[in-house]
Amino acid sequence: MKKAKLSKTGFLLLITIVMFAVMYIAGMIIFQDKGFAKPQMFLNLFISNAGLIVIACGLTIVMITGGIDISVGSVTALVCMSAADVMENKGMSAVFALFLALIIGLAFGVVQGYLVTYLKIQPFIITLAGMFFGRGLTAVISTKMISIKNKMFLAWANEKMYLPFGYTNRHGVLVHAYIYPTVVIALVVVVLIQIMLKFSKFGRALFAIGGNEQSAVLMGLNVKSTKMKAYVLDGFLAGLGGFLFCLNSCAGFVEQAKGLEMDAISAAVIGGTLLSGGVGTVVGTLFGVLITGTIQSLITTQGTLSSWWVRIVLSIMLCFFIVLQAIIGGAGLKKKDKGKEKTAKATT
Repeated sequence: MKKAKLSKTGFLLLITIVMFAVMYIAGMIIFQDKGFAKPQMFLNLFISNAGLIVIACGLTIVMITGGIDISVGSVTALVCMSAADVMENKGMSAVFALFLALIIGLAFGVVQGYLVTYLKIQPFIITLAGMFFGRGLTAVISTKMISIKNKMFLAWANEKMYLPFGYTNRHGVLVHAYIYPTVVIALVVVVLIQIMLKFSKFGRALFAIGGNEQSAVLMGLNVKSTKMKAYVLDGFLAGLGGFLFCLNSCAGFVEQAKGLEMDAISAAVIGGTLLSGGVGTVVGTLFGVLITGTIQSLITTQGTLSSWWVRIVLSIMLCFFIVLQAIIGGAGLKKKDKGKEKTAKATT
């Protein structure tokens, strides 16, 4: 059973990585004259999507258990608006805004997790309510955009970390590539979550619950406690990712991060996380985010296509991976049925 899950994860991850490599190499060839082959263009994928990477990691954890969370976009908007309001209108520091963002994320995780795990309400319904609640609270704080001018916050947002490589410009000067601290935080989160999922008891329990909840109960796992922790961790990462998103936008407004929950779910599914639970990896989710960012970069660089083509292409890819998952899942069931038939024949 365990080997089958690992093979599914590896196969789906391989397809995701190959697809990203093909798409990006094609972009480098087609748009070489527009700078697509420069190292900074690749690093911009991480810079633009640092918040999404963290949020998608949290969503991956919940999806592995067989759950879902569609409130993360509204949580991000609420975090950005709250941070902007306390810094610009209340005179609070950027450190306070960071703690407030984490508290907001944890509050959503605790409340939604409790309702899903202990009251056994469908996660889609609960997080849908959370989505409307978060967006409504954002509008209550302010219906106008609040630009952040806090010096400490802007210092965090504009801090560049130069790398020892880059490209030579027309004047023969080496231009060093750079990233922001948000990228480092996002990659650290990916590494830590991957280690947790692969080597900790909690991580193994998540996969066991997503694979078969009844079997997990018979194994002696505390299903309710584990799922509760998954939603709390998801909420925490939504708060942290929302703050990283805010560092990128430096503003808060009501319509902010609209559709971000779908981007996070798409990234997780494209990265090999099964919607039915039991299979998933945050490394795959990272490449799912990079694929989303590559599609946006290709369409933006092309220049003549509408931005809606990003959604169109992303929906096609999402359908492709869902069908692929269904095929793999169907093949797994056939193998199980054949195994049961052989066992029945042997016993008779």
